[in-house]
Amino acid sequence: MGIHDIIEGKKQWRAHLARVKALPPDYRIVYQELQRYLFKVGPVSLTEGNLLAELVDFFEEGVAAGKGVLELTGKDVAAFCDELIKDTPTYADQYQEAAGTRPPASPSGR
Repeated sequence: MGIHDIIEGKKQWRAHLARVKALPPDYRIVYQELQRYLFKVGPVSLTEGNLLAELVDFFEEGVAAGKGVLELTGKDVAAFCDELIKDTPTYADQYQEAAGTRPPASPSGR
């Protein structure tokens, strides 16, 4: 990864954060909790994919439709998050497999 890639990544992240800041306060709070949860759980594809950007898209659509954030996610935000990443290996899964404390993941994920 070169310096240009790092700079481009920072630009994209700042643009993403600007979109998050433009959300209504309740959406912003739930997004931040989802982000914190995802960073903690650590799905491997989080840094490679567009999951966070897709969440912002989803939330922006909810705002445009006049829905409350909990109408979109349900009251159990962690369960919503778990459903998003249910078929995605996490760093914890990889660590457990490498340590031999967990059987290898099935081809469909967990």
